[in-house]
Amino acid sequence: MKKKILAAFVGTAVSSVTFAGGLLTNTNQNVAFLRNPARDAAIGIDGVYSNPAGVVFLPEGFHVSLNFQSAYQTREVTSTFAPFAYGVGNGGESVKLFKGDAKAPVVPSLQAAYNRGRWSYSFNFAIGGGGGKCAFEDGLGSFESQAALLPLLGSAMGINSYSMDSYMRGRQYYYGFQIGAGYKITDNLSAFVGGRLVYATSNYYGYVRDISVNRPDGEMTGASALFATQMATYLEQSGQLDAAAQQAAAAGNAELAAQYAAQAQQAAGAARQMGVLSAATEDVTLNCDQAGWGFTPIVGLDYKIGKFNFAAKYEFKTKIRLENRAANSASADRLAMLDRYRDGRKVKEDIPALLTLGAQYEILPSLRVMAGYHHFFDKQASQEGGSQELLESGSREILAGAEWDISDRVQLSAGWQNTHYGLTDAYMKDMSFNVSSNSLGVGLGIQATKRIKVNVAYFHTFYQDYDRMTNDYNGISGTVATAVGQPTADALVASGALKGGDSFTRKNKVFGVGIDFSF
Repeated sequence: MKKKILAAFVGTAVSSVTFAGGLLTNTNQNVAFLRNPARDAAIGIDGVYSNPAGVVFLPEGFHVSLNFQSAYQTREVTSTFAPFAYGVGNGGESVKLFKGDAKAPVVPSLQAAYNRGRWSYSFNFAIGGGGGKCAFEDGLGSFESQAALLPLLGSAMGINSYSMDSYMRGRQYYYGFQIGAGYKITDNLSAFVGGRLVYATSNYYGYVRDISVNRPDGEMTGASALFATQMATYLEQSGQLDAAAQQAAAAGNAELAAQYAAQAQQAAGAARQMGVLSAATEDVTLNCDQAGWGFTPIVGLDYKIGKFNFAAKYEFKTKIRLENRAANSASADRLAMLDRYRDGRKVKEDIPALLTLGAQYEILPSLRVMAGYHHFFDKQASQEGGSQELLESGSREILAGAEWDISDRVQLSAGWQNTHYGLTDAYMKDMSFNVSSNSLGVGLGIQATKRIKVNVAYFHTFYQDYDRMTNDYNGISGTVATAVGQPTADALVASGALKGGDSFTRKNKVFGVGIDFSF
C-alpha cells in the first residue's frame, strides 16, 4: 500500500507553471507573445526566440527587449471513489476536489540582437520550461485512495473510518541561454543557426503521514502501530498453535495435530497481512533536488515576398539527465516506486524537438494578420520510465492573430492559440497532467520615444476537462492483492467496489510588461 501511496510522488510536471506551449516547453518568452501568440513570422526583437531568422530584417544597430511576466494557475482534480466516504472530514461523500495552486510572480526574460550589414547576432535568456511552484495542500486522490482502502481491508477489526495528512510541493525551472547568428542571403531570404544551453533545476517535497483508523471505541489511532500490535498478537497465536500441534502429534493424535497446524498457518497468514499493512501505513517523506544540463541546436528560415512573410524554425531534441540530491526518509528510500528520486540517481528528462511554421500578411500598412503552427515531437523525447510511449501523438498548436497600428505611437494586437495534447488515460496522472486548451491574448505596444517601446499584455487560457473512469482506480487492486490476496482483489474489482475516476482541468492567467530599446 505504501508503494502505491507514494507512487503519487512519481511525476515531475506537478511543479511546472507551463504558461503556453508543449508538455515541457514554454513558448511565451516575450510579452509580445502575450499580446498575440501568433508571432512565428513576425519581424521584431521578440523574434530572437519566435522567428530568429527574421531578426536580420530589423534596422541596423542594437535591439534589446526586457520582459517581466506574472503567471497564476490553479490545477483541479475532481476524484470519485466510493471509499472516500469513509474519510474523516469527507462528510460521507465519495467525490472530492483536490486543488493545487501554482504561481510565478516574476518571470524575467531578455532578448538582444546586433544587426550589421547582412548579419544579425542574437542572444536570448528565458525560462523555457517550468517557471514556478505548485503545492497541493491536501495531497491528491492517488494519495488518499490508498488509505481509503483500510476500512475495506480491516472491516473484520471494526475499522470503518480513516484519516491522513498528505502534502505535495514541487518547483521546476529550465533556464535557457541562447545565442545564434542570422544571415541575409538575399534581400528577401534569411537563415539562422544557433543553440540554447539549458540548465534544469527542480525540487520535490512531500509526505504521507499520520495515517489513522478508528478503534472499536470510535477513537482514531495510528494505523501502523495498530497493525503492528495485531501482527504481534497473531504471531503469538501462531506460535502457541504450532506448539499445540507438536504436542498433539507427540501424543499420537494426528487429527488434532492437523487442526492445530492449520490454525497456526491461518494465524501466521494474518500476521503477514498485518505486517504488510503496518509497513504500508508508516510515515514517508520525499525531499529531492534535481539538476542537469542540455543543449538545443536551432535552425531557422525567413522569406519575404510582397506583402507576405513566411518563416520556419526547428529546435532539435534536448537530451537532459537530471542528477538527484535527496534527503528522503529511510522508508522512502526502501520503495522501488521512488527509485527515480534516490540520491545520486540520474533521471531521463528530454525536452522534445519543436517545429514552428508561420505566415504574416500586411492588409494595410497599419494592419497585419498572422497565423502559425507548432508541432512538439513528444513521443521521440525520452522520459523516465518510458512515459512518452503512453502518448497517442505529439502536441500541436494552431495560432492566429492580428496587429493594428492605431497611431504612430500606439499599437493594438490580439491573438488566439489552440493547444492539443496527444493524451491517453494511461498517461494522465493527477500529480502530473496537462489538458488541451484555447488561449486568448491581448495587449498594447506604446512607442514612448523614438528608441523606447513599452508592451503590456494579458493572456488567459481556457482549459478543457479530461475525464477518465476505470473499474480499478489507480491500479488499486494491486494494493489489495498484496495485503489480503489476489482472490479478494479480484472479487472487489468484480463487485465495482474499486471503481473510480478523475476529472482534470486547470485555470490560468498571465500578465506581462516589457520594454524594448533600439539604438
